[in-house]
Amino acid sequence: QREFMDRFWDRSDVRIAGQDELQQATRWCLFQMAQASARSDGAGVPAKGLTGSGYGGHYFWDTEIYVLPFLTYTTPLWARNALRMRSQMLPAGRKRAAQLNEAGALFPWRTINGEEASAYYAAGTAQYHINADVSFAIAKYVRATGDTDFLAREGGDVLVETARLWATLGFWRSHEGIEEFHIHGVTGPDEYTTVVNDNLFTNVMARFNLRAAARVVREMAELVPEAYRGLVQRVGLDPAEPEAWERAADALAIPFDERFGIHPQDSLFLDREVWDLENMSPEHRPLLLHFHPLVIYRFQVLKQADVVLALFLQGNHFSAEEKLADFDYYDPLTTGDSTLSAVVQSILAAEVGYQDLAKEYFEHALFVDLADLHSNASDGVHVASAGGVWTALVNGFGGMRDHGGGLSFDPRLPADWPELSFPLAWWGSQIRVTITREQITIVLESGEPVELSVRGEDFVVGTDGPLTVALADQGPVRSGRPTVKRFSGLQREDGTALRPTLPTSHGDVVHPMTSSIPVVGRSGR
Repeated sequence: QREFMDRFWDRSDVRIAGQDELQQATRWCLFQMAQASARSDGAGVPAKGLTGSGYGGHYFWDTEIYVLPFLTYTTPLWARNALRMRSQMLPAGRKRAAQLNEAGALFPWRTINGEEASAYYAAGTAQYHINADVSFAIAKYVRATGDTDFLAREGGDVLVETARLWATLGFWRSHEGIEEFHIHGVTGPDEYTTVVNDNLFTNVMARFNLRAAARVVREMAELVPEAYRGLVQRVGLDPAEPEAWERAADALAIPFDERFGIHPQDSLFLDREVWDLENMSPEHRPLLLHFHPLVIYRFQVLKQADVVLALFLQGNHFSAEEKLADFDYYDPLTTGDSTLSAVVQSILAAEVGYQDLAKEYFEHALFVDLADLHSNASDGVHVASAGGVWTALVNGFGGMRDHGGGLSFDPRLPADWPELSFPLAWWGSQIRVTITREQITIVLESGEPVELSVRGEDFVVGTDGPLTVALADQGPVRSGRPTVKRFSGLQREDGTALRPTLPTSHGDVVHPMTSSIPVVGRSGR
């Protein structure tokens, strides 16, 4: 056991110099990852790991987006074991897609055996984005490891079947001579806004899914024809499908509002009233325990980051200006009622320059269980949030990205942190990254030389010694935090003004409900 844990810490430990409390809490979160995933062995990583009875041992898309990055870049074998759960669920996914009149496979929002276990479809089954999340995790794993064997044997099947679903779920429309591909009737990650048209997160992730499937199929046909023939036989692939997927991806509708200068969360999001979170009593939080879902659904208010999550996962498709404008708009609307939100808000806050706010969000995620910030730690550890802590450190403050399969760094070290250091596994090699305010140093600890970039400049880290690159700064710095007041009074398309408000009953804020209603994510996942 001692040897096992020593090896785990060698390849996983993130070191925060001069911050003993944060360091201990971080290591607690990383240890939860080892407990939850070391022996998943194709059975997946449940939302509570092995720590409690919350969610009855069920799996969500949390695994792919919040847990798999840590596993992929520290212990790739554990990542592969966890991903195998999804390939084993393909038969159930195909059955579910057929029940909903779609082709391919549809992965469930909540499951333990591949079948949908959520009884509340609006914030459950309607989250079709799970298909893209699974495919995204597979693609990131293969990019970071070069494990084409997994792709040929299992991963490729998942990419094909998930792409097929988007191809039939979406539909074509022509407007002013421009052909667009739309996806209607879905719910994004934000469970306070359900069953909408052209959810931005869903569309950009579906675009990734479609393109990844087309690319993998073509590469297999060219480079490993025998494996390609096996794929064709297993999934009944039509050679014309990849071209159709790419055409749909290129035409996917990506909402953007010129008046507000932001990407609407969905096609009608900006038509809703704005929930004035800044002037709402804290005793009425979380909203899902105090207001009926139909009340919440009528407002611009978020349970968790939605567009902001898209800005992180698909960051190479958005400009720095778009990221700042979107973050400024959505951050004041986000309640933080979900533990899946703070880590993503921390990452984007760091990238766009709200460095104090980034640290605040990080510390909230770090202590969500240790300080029982959501008053539900008795149900078990929030495994996804614990995994997200690693992501906030490495991707947020460390500035690591791997868009397009290239490893890059653009650090954002907090002002009172002398140093941040972490190991990374990349294509069978292990490097260690150390960041101070003046420089970033990268050392090859084992394996072959690694190609990477630092703020747009290309380098190779090899056996000839450490790579040290001077840093002029830690990115832009913005004070305070975004506020909805900045957008108050903006004109919608129909000429009405955007004004923050609160749901009322006889002139007062709605009181906590006592009736039994279907509650989404009651334990605050």
